[in-house]
Amino acid sequence: MEAKAEQEVGEARHLPRIGEAAPDFEAESTFGTIRLEDFRGSWLIFFSHPADFTPVCTTEFAAFAEIQDELKQINVNLMGLSVDSVMAHIAWVRNIEEKFGLEIQFPVIADSDRKVAHLYGMIMPGESKTETARCVFVIDPDGILRSLIYYPMTTGRNMQELLRLVRALQTTDKHTVSTPANWQPGDAVIVPPPRTQELAEERLHEGYDCKDWYFCQKAI
Repeated sequence: MEAKAEQEVGEARHLPRIGEAAPDFEAESTFGTIRLEDFRGSWLIFFSHPADFTPVCTTEFAAFAEIQDELKQINVNLMGLSVDSVMAHIAWVRNIEEKFGLEIQFPVIADSDRKVAHLYGMIMPGESKTETARCVFVIDPDGILRSLIYYPMTTGRNMQELLRLVRALQTTDKHTVSTPANWQPGDAVIVPPPRTQELAEERLHEGYDCKDWYFCQKAI
């Protein structure tokens, strides 16, 4: 028993890495059997929550529902997960829709055996050895993990930051740029720094807004 427990803790501590292929899986959800492969060709915000019928998680699901149409407009899907059963998920989703007047248009995985949670490192034994933490994984249309964020169980997530994050990643991919601190769509972006002395000198005369040779911005 102890060896099994140690193995489970080790699996729970494994974290996928940015730039790697997101771990594939097949699982039961409120939309039936679902696979990560089903989302190829679109961006995906894959998030976990500790438990159904809990106050902070309820506020988050309502908040995700409020931005789901905006996400669809920029080719982003949502998918949730917890260790609760499909029946519990269905009852909770129906309760949220009734009490908040919202429609939950995204699937919620029932990960009762914690297979997906272990694949993604969603369980933090320091907080709970059974429930999933508040994790967010942003996966691009090619199935590559582009960002991961972890929140403690007591802190609800900020939906506007998740929107900003996905838009920043999409902007980076489209224009081969970086985005500065507090960037919002429409703000100037950062162009890649030059890699040689010759290019550093040229950079100052290329029409960008430069603070110095290594720090230049442009509008897009």
